[in-house]
Amino acid sequence: MAGRAPRQPARGRNARVAERNRRLTAKLAAAALLMFGFGFALVPLYDVFCEITGLNGKTGRAEAETLAARVDASRWVTVEFTGSTAQGLPWEFRPMQKKLRVHPGQTTVANYYVRNTAAEPIVGRAVPSVTPGAAAAHFKKIECFCFSEQTLRPGEAREMPVRFVVDPELAAGVATVTLSYTFFNTDPAQAKRYGGDGQAPVVDHDQHRAHAGPAAAGG
Repeated sequence: MAGRAPRQPARGRNARVAERNRRLTAKLAAAALLMFGFGFALVPLYDVFCEITGLNGKTGRAEAETLAARVDASRWVTVEFTGSTAQGLPWEFRPMQKKLRVHPGQTTVANYYVRNTAAEPIVGRAVPSVTPGAAAAHFKKIECFCFSEQTLRPGEAREMPVRFVVDPELAAGVATVTLSYTFFNTDPAQAKRYGGDGQAPVVDHDQHRAHAGPAAAGG
């Protein structure tokens, strides 16, 4: 019939289809390789994120190990410990020692005691603070129960350690540092049932400390 385009040979069409398939396969292989490499890259990136935010207990770990290599044995700093619970958390919580004398740069472990007095499981989160404020940047927590939520079964009790180092760069005039924790109920509805207002704590990971909301009174 006049005007009809000549039919292309089947061999030519098959060659073009095969070429497009090869190009698509190459692109998919490159994308898979890129995603595989990105997955490996996420591991060190995750470690950096944990180092900065304190996730998984990595806050100050490398820095603390460096500090421990230069202990100032000529100086003593007294570290005092306090602990309380916010309204809405039916737990007993207290330090197992009132104070410790440490050398700056010395790795030290302190322990806290906690017990769930309720008849149901409760998840709590400890919010730390360091005073005086100028000492906060020089108090490095290596391992701490405050790095993650703590779940206690009804009546369960446990001892919880915190491992820390006082930076030798702490001002010479600071002889006493106080480490305080306040435990909060992480479930606002449950906290209200125990007399709380459901106010969630605000954590400042960059300063290795935290503060509570405006209505977070100790219990």
